[in-house]
Amino acid sequence: MIFNNDRLIELGLSIHPAPEPVGSYVQCVQANGLLYLSGGISVNGDQGIYGKVGQDIDLATAQQAARYALLNRLAVIEKHLGGFDLLTRIVAVNGFVNCTPDFTDHAKVLNGASDLLVELFGPEAAHSRTAVGVASLPLNVAVEISMIVECETDYAG
Repeated sequence: MIFNNDRLIELGLSIHPAPEPVGSYVQCVQANGLLYLSGGISVNGDQGIYGKVGQDIDLATAQQAARYALLNRLAVIEKHLGGFDLLTRIVAVNGFVNCTPDFTDHAKVLNGASDLLVELFGPEAAHSRTAVGVASLPLNVAVEISMIVECETDYAG
């Protein structure tokens, strides 16, 4: 997969350094050519989106929150693999939306992340996905995303 950094800049986005874990876990684990990423919240550097979708924030803001959470996870991939050259496939994106009980557009929220992946890596970044609503998320963030990606199997991490 080829990462399009020019497109990232065109969109006015950037990948900030990978955050350190805030609990008893690691950001990712590599096994058998797959990289399993822990959940990353809708904070990218000093930019964050907090609140409950359908109450505090609208759909467009929630989609931006999904992009921030994705950029947060891309930072972990970039740090672990030393860039994106060893990344071969986006396998799965799992998204959690902090929302009101009557909010039902979880998939539309996660389109913010899925569409960004395709913009940055091309159509080969198409992936499986889960989008669910939850009653709350850590720090009251709007979105949390975990991922599974495939990478070169000869890389030992």
